[in-house]
Amino acid sequence: MVQGFEAKEKYDVRDLLRIMRLLRAPGGCPWDREQTHQSIRKNLIEETYELVEAIDRDDPAMMREELGDVLMQVVFHSCMAEEAGRFTFDDVADEVCKKLIIRHPHVFGDVSVSGTEDVLANWDEIKRRTKGQKSTTQAMDSVPRQLPALMRAQKIQGKAAKSGFEFEDIAGALSKIPEEYAELQACVSGGDAQGAAEELGDLMFSAVNVSRFLKADAEEVLTAATDKFAARFSRVEAMAEETGRPMSELSAQELDELWECAKSE
Repeated sequence: MVQGFEAKEKYDVRDLLRIMRLLRAPGGCPWDREQTHQSIRKNLIEETYELVEAIDRDDPAMMREELGDVLMQVVFHSCMAEEAGRFTFDDVADEVCKKLIIRHPHVFGDVSVSGTEDVLANWDEIKRRTKGQKSTTQAMDSVPRQLPALMRAQKIQGKAAKSGFEFEDIAGALSKIPEEYAELQACVSGGDAQGAAEELGDLMFSAVNVSRFLKADAEEVLTAATDKFAARFSRVEAMAEETGRPMSELSAQELDELWECAKSE
């Protein structure tokens, strides 16, 4: 036990900060002392997705644990920044508190709103003003490239739509699907692999736009489709085993028949 540090029945965020500082201090944990913002960058991503899994499962115990892991990452980065004289955890908390107050003038000011749409409109306007974004291009540039591609595409499309760059209805968005598919097919037929990859990206981007018109999250839509495929594949594999032959020995027609059977179930 570190001298002066006693076990407690209940800890708080100040204890978490102290523990992290002790781990990073001389005589602390060698692994923790070696880490940098870049070396643990992926850890924050992993912990965030584990929290998302807990939320999807609606598992309170798992959520509590994973929220703690995400908070630990915030504290870890804050302590490293403090050591470098850049900022502290209190600075992080101060900035987000100020941001919440500024972006909720209907709660902390005298602005009136009629509902959620007004709140979101005010939020976007205040965000652009405080970040000095004078154009939609600047707002698009502020969307991190590190986001999952579908999420980034949907966000950028949404910003374009707010500037008036938008189809009148979903029919316009849907019309781009066969158009992009035809261009993809032409590249494939012509043996243009690089062009095909570009057109495939355009096709996927157009599909995301349709998802936005449906008010569906593109990431969630693709996740559901992947889950559906995995479940049907599992059923096909089970049915193949019932025939006494592995899937690798079945013909394409036999596999297609099993797939249709799994699909009908």
